[in-house]
Amino acid sequence: MNTPDRRRFLQALAALGFASSLHSARAQLQSNPRFTANPFSLGVASGYPLPNGMVLWTRLAPVAEAPGGGMAPEVVPVRWEVAKDERMGQVVASGTAYAAPDWAHSVHVEVTGLDPAHWYWYRFTAGDARSPVGRARTAPGAAARPDKLRFAFASCQQYEQGYFSAYRHMVKDDLDLVVFLGDYIYESSWGRDHVRKHSTSEPQTLSDYRARYAQYKSDPDLQAAHAAFPWVCTWDDHEVENDYANDRSENLDHPEWFLARRAAAYKAYYEHMPLRREMLPFGPHARLYTRLAFGNLASFHVLDDRQYRAPQACPRPGRGGSNTIDVADCAAIADPARTMLGAEQEKWLEAGLSASKAKWNILAQQTTLAQFDQKPGPGRRAWTDGWDGYPAARRKLVDFIAESKVGNPVVIGGDVHMFFVNDIKRDFDDPKSPVVASEFVGTSITSQAFPQDTVNRYLPDNPHVKLADSRYRGYARVEATQSRIVTDLRAMDTIKEKDAACNTLASFVVEDGRPGAQKA
Repeated sequence: MNTPDRRRFLQALAALGFASSLHSARAQLQSNPRFTANPFSLGVASGYPLPNGMVLWTRLAPVAEAPGGGMAPEVVPVRWEVAKDERMGQVVASGTAYAAPDWAHSVHVEVTGLDPAHWYWYRFTAGDARSPVGRARTAPGAAARPDKLRFAFASCQQYEQGYFSAYRHMVKDDLDLVVFLGDYIYESSWGRDHVRKHSTSEPQTLSDYRARYAQYKSDPDLQAAHAAFPWVCTWDDHEVENDYANDRSENLDHPEWFLARRAAAYKAYYEHMPLRREMLPFGPHARLYTRLAFGNLASFHVLDDRQYRAPQACPRPGRGGSNTIDVADCAAIADPARTMLGAEQEKWLEAGLSASKAKWNILAQQTTLAQFDQKPGPGRRAWTDGWDGYPAARRKLVDFIAESKVGNPVVIGGDVHMFFVNDIKRDFDDPKSPVVASEFVGTSITSQAFPQDTVNRYLPDNPHVKLADSRYRGYARVEATQSRIVTDLRAMDTIKEKDAACNTLASFVVEDGRPGAQKA
């Protein structure tokens, strides 16, 4: 970056609310803090389980949505403890972390020295205040052959459009892990029939994003799910701005300004999620994609298809972001240079898939990998923000999976606010093309979808789609064993009532060595 551009970028950072890097160095240590309200108002969380430990998270915020969370600009020592029992009587690990104002008084502790495949309980203490007790499970060791792994995956939780009651049901499930696939917050207010409201306007600055996360994380059902299970997370667009692509804003904001906004959003994301230190953002850049293994049973390849992608092809005039276009009218969409993951992440993924000895290789990513033609009859219409907008990148990935003979590839996704069960084929336009992988797409926690009647009109042109249902909000629950994967599509009766019921809409099975899901 040349000097004038760097100067403008740093000015944009300052304008969007970034403190000096020396701020924490000037902050005083408050060794015995006193709080007038509960500083653990945003709960506790764990994430990214390893055989010997996991990440523990909390944030001190006695006044959650106030600037700075209601904390003075002081460094506060926070004691953490890990125990073998819920009553915290058998403490096996402990220490002190320091919550600094530059990072919104968030705490990220990477615990080690624990036993594999065990449940542990944890809590934090600051001054005379003590957090709720959370629960986390370590992963099995590398040489282990677990009988089963149970996890849920979820995405897209627009706060205004409904209650997060799906998590109330998720907490009752016997899970080892939750995988969140993007749109943890929404920057924008949209949709109909709101049951509650965002407390601030669309975030632009670091302080704005912190307030938005604080509002979402104040939800008791979301807090309960974080406290019950370790989470693995990736982001999508709404953690920053709808439909952004790399440094391209939907509103075509100047790239320098938009990258400064992205830096604010990425920092707030890190401050509020149980992320590893390697995921610490540096300005508008953060390495979020990662891999987790659960013995020989499953390997999760967690992707970031937002930060490195090429801009969407053939956008609407005067806009960035997505469009729904006739493929024949958009030559740019087929450009083989257009990437969804970026060259470095593609190489990382290929290397990891090639080396994997896991029974199940789970690609955890944001959206729908399978083609979904939105034009009944001849021709094809594609929504350009998903993989349909990057057909050459998709073909490259699917061909690699097929030719490398990756063991039992299963793709999970979200983003589209509906349930999908798909066969991943090398050529979606050829009914005789072989099935390469299985795909399950979860519906949204709350975010609204287009009508089922619209979906039904498209199904005859998409024979590889085994289920497509936009009627329900909810999540997906998965049990992986050495012989098969069973996925339950969990559908809420309504998201307008906090105590609504949740039922299994359908269950599908993928057998070891047989790509393609079958209805259970």
